[in-house]
Amino acid sequence: MGNAAATVRTAIDDLQVSDVTGQKLRSVGNVAADCTVGELIKGVLGDMKLPKNDGAGRPLVYHARLDREGRHLHGAETVGDALQSGDKVVLTPNIEAGARRPC
Repeated sequence: MGNAAATVRTAIDDLQVSDVTGQKLRSVGNVAADCTVGELIKGVLGDMKLPKNDGAGRPLVYHARLDREGRHLHGAETVGDALQSGDKVVLTPNIEAGARRPC
C-alpha cells in the first residue's frame, strides 16, 4: 500500500446554467474550481442576456440554485466545493414583493 495522491480538481466541466423559466440555457465548461459561485453568476449573466433591472428600474440580484441538491448556493462558495461536472444551476432573480422606493 502506497501513498495515494488526492485528486485535486482545477476546473469543472459541463455545467448547465439556465434562467428560472428554462428558456435560456447556457453550457459552461472549464470553470476554475477556485472561482466563486458569485463570479460564475456574474460571468454568465451577460452571455445569457438576462435583464439587469426589474420593471420598475430597480437592479436585480441573481442567485443560483443547484438542482442536484435542491438548494441555493451562496455567492462565496467555490465552484470546486459546490459543483460537479454535469450539474444544472438555475439562476433566479431576487424579487422583493411590495418593495417601495423611499419618498
